[in-house]
Formats: sequence, structure tokens, C-alpha cells
Amino acid sequence: MNSSGQENKKVIIDDQVAEQITRVEELSYELKISDVMSRKLRTLTTDMKMKDALELMRQQRISGAPVLYEGQLVGVLSMEDLIHCLCNSDLDASVKTYMTPNPITVLSNAPVVEALKTFVSSHVGRLPVLSSDGELIGMLTKGDITRGVLGALKRDYASEELKRYRASHLFEDIKSDKSSLVLRYNIDPKDFTKGGAASSNIKRALLRLGASPQLARQCGIAAYEAEMNLIIHTNNGGILRVEIQPHQISMVAYDDGPGIADVELAMKPGYSTATDETRELGFGAGMGLPNIARCVDSVILESSDEKGTRLKMKIFLESDEGFGDRRSA
Repeated sequence: MNSSGQENKKVIIDDQVAEQITRVEELSYELKISDVMSRKLRTLTTDMKMKDALELMRQQRISGAPVLYEGQLVGVLSMEDLIHCLCNSDLDASVKTYMTPNPITVLSNAPVVEALKTFVSSHVGRLPVLSSDGELIGMLTKGDITRGVLGALKRDYASEELKRYRASHLFEDIKSDKSSLVLRYNIDPKDFTKGGAASSNIKRALLRLGASPQLARQCGIAAYEAEMNLIIHTNNGGILRVEIQPHQISMVAYDDGPGIADVELAMKPGYSTATDETRELGFGAGMGLPNIARCVDSVILESSDEKGTRLKMKIFLESDEGFGDRRSA
């Protein structure tokens, strides 16, 4: 129980919440403090006069600086400290008199998100950055983080555009009677933790190739349902195979059993042979095959006790829906 008498509850990050996590937030976990910190250190010493520190900070156009004693970090002098000194008309005093001693520091190899947490909790304007050996190697402000993240976003965008451009031109200038890209995924039985991984990769590949967001979503949903059927209902897992052609996408999910007793019944909404345990996990509602049929142009389900199950799905592309140099929304 917390101080207000309310129970602390664990926050569950579901798919809906995860979709709302921005790339900026993601970068705060990926970028290291060393990636965004300022390496051009302007340092002061404890015996320096405050008027000299003021002049240095004015010339360098900085609002704070680390203070060293015999080469070791002992404090930080901020603009607030300078204002305090000016209010006292005490510019002949030493930096040691007005500096903030024992400054809060961060490590260079820590993720940026840790620095953000420190800024929030400490309310300081700058953080000295130390190496793993305790050496002062940089300074970090919120402005440094903003510039670093914007730079990473710019590089991110350029890299993604290049990947998308290369992928979207995959079928161009290839002379053959039939050109296709085949993606193949091994799906393990009862491995719910990886459920949706293959379909996510398929959707990403289609977007890179220049497919419209709507087409990518259709294929993603159909592939997800087929993938989950392999996870839920098979003994040994199965294969999810996607063949991407300029004007057609074919998907096949197949396994070695058990077969489906009544194929026609299996296509009806709400019918499921999932176990109670699987249903308790939130899977096996019996809407997988109907959802697939809603997203594709052709679906064929073949099953037998001897050969297992083979689910064939196709989406036919109109001439203006083919792959090309499009931008995903």
C-alpha cells in the first residue's frame, strides 16, 4: 500500500498502449547519454573569482559549468548561483563560496531515460557526465537531449527512407517470367510469447516494399490469425510462408496435425477446438478463420488426420495496387 492507502498496481503494456509509445520515447531507451552529451567542457576551479567565472560564462555563452579542485569534480556553478552572487555584490568572492557542492552526476553509458528521470527528480538544470572510471567527460542539459533525439530521429528517418526505397524497387528491372519474394517462418506450438512476431515482420516487409497501409494491415491480420492457429492447435507447430509478387500475395500456413474434423464448421464464427487453458489465456475464440476470410480474396482450407492442415490465402492486387515507391501512412 502507498501513503495514500491505495494499492500500487502493476501497469500492463498491452498492444493498444504499445502502439501509443512514440519513437521519441523509444529513443530515450536506445540512446546513451554519451550520444547526446556535450563534450566541450568549460571548467572552473574553486579558487577562481566569481567575476572571472561570470566573464568566462558570458564569453562561452553557457549557463553553468563544473567546478574542479585538483582535477576532481567538486561542484557546479549555475546561472542561479551567479545571480545570488550579484545580488550580494560579491563578485570578488571565490567560486567555492557560491557553487553547488557534491553535484548529482550521471554515467555516460547509461540510457538517456535515466538522465530524464534524474532531471525530473532533482530539478537541476545540468548534469556532469562521468565515465565508468569516474572521470568527468561531459555535461548534459535538457537541451542536449532534445538536440540528440532530434538528430537521431533525422538519421532514423533517412535510414528508413533508404531501406524503403531499396525495397520498393525490388521488382523493377528484373527480367524473368515470374518474380517473387518468399518469406518463411517456423512457428512453435503453444509459444504464446512469440505470437504475432511473424505477422509483424510480414507487415513491416510489405510497407518497405511500398504496399499501402491498408494492404499491409489486411495481410498482417490474416497472417496473425494463421500464425496463432499454428500456435494454438498444432502438435508440433508449423510453417507460415508468404510469397510476394508484383500483383499477388500468397500466404500458406501448414502443419502435420492434428487435422480438422469438420472444415466447413471450422469456418463458422465462434467455432473453436481450443482447450480451456488456452481460452483462459485469451486465445481461441473461434474468430480466426472468419477474420482471415474477411481480409483476403481467396481462402482454401484443406485438412486430414494423415496430412495435417494446409490453409491457403491469396490477395489479388489491382494494377494501381502493385508495389512501388509509395509512402506508408
